[in-house]
Amino acid sequence: MTTLAPAAVTSAPATSPTEGGRGIKERSFTWMALPALLFFVAFGVIPLLGVLLLSFTTWDGIGTITPSGFTSWKAVLTDPGLPHALWVTFLVMALSWAAQTPMSILLGTFLAGHQRYREVLAVLYFIPLLLSSAALAITYKALLDPNFGLGAGLHLELLTQDWLGRPRLALAVIIFVVSWQFIPFHALIYQGAVRQIPVSMYEAALLDGASRVRQFLSITLPQLKYTVITSSTLMVVGSLTFFDLIYVLTAGGPGDATRVLALDMYIRGFNSGLMGPASAIACILVLVGLVLALVLRRLGGSSTDSQLEGA
Repeated sequence: MTTLAPAAVTSAPATSPTEGGRGIKERSFTWMALPALLFFVAFGVIPLLGVLLLSFTTWDGIGTITPSGFTSWKAVLTDPGLPHALWVTFLVMALSWAAQTPMSILLGTFLAGHQRYREVLAVLYFIPLLLSSAALAITYKALLDPNFGLGAGLHLELLTQDWLGRPRLALAVIIFVVSWQFIPFHALIYQGAVRQIPVSMYEAALLDGASRVRQFLSITLPQLKYTVITSSTLMVVGSLTFFDLIYVLTAGGPGDATRVLALDMYIRGFNSGLMGPASAIACILVLVGLVLALVLRRLGGSSTDSQLEGA
């Protein structure tokens, strides 16, 4: 007599308490991000859509808004002043990045030390970032005045020049003031990144007889790769919005030598009452910023792994 084997009972794998708790935590984090998303939509997406729609209209800022199709876009794209404003914008962007990045890395590496005097210097270096850009522009404009400025007061011929009346000198002044104001911010980013580098890497290099310069070139700089990408993205995208400092310092002059795209947008919209073309320029600024941010992200690589040892 044969006996039948009992039928195999299949059951779905039970969910572990750990996985269930993880799902609850993820849902709670999603709800925590909802207020930030609402703020972004209300103050970022909706105004951007409004500017995009406004670029297809004719409006002087006071009267009735009249739809005009691609009239504003044609006026902007065929204006010979647009390529010049784009060139000045990219020039300011490139020069400010070239001036800020090396100084920020060196200053951030120096301030990464835990000595008391370095912490005091870090606080002092951060002061320019707390000041208003318009106030800084007024101060430097007074200091660089060839008749009543610092050079005339100290009787120094080197400083007694028409700094804001010559195109190259005016551009150099803008780069200097921008770098002086924003280097502390990026130095703070690099300071935090350098402090995250494992000390064991420097100890091993020291045992191998590597000098401080060699340690900086072989350890610190490679470990700061993604920090450089982040800092550069903030510099590049932020340089597209330079307005108040340039407006107060040079007003785009002499001539159009320092007329960046953001200043061109303001002049068209508020001085000339051409809100349609000004909105089109605003859309161009957003598009350029997105493209540059994506390019920098591509240069940084798609890896999400940390560079730090053991992370």
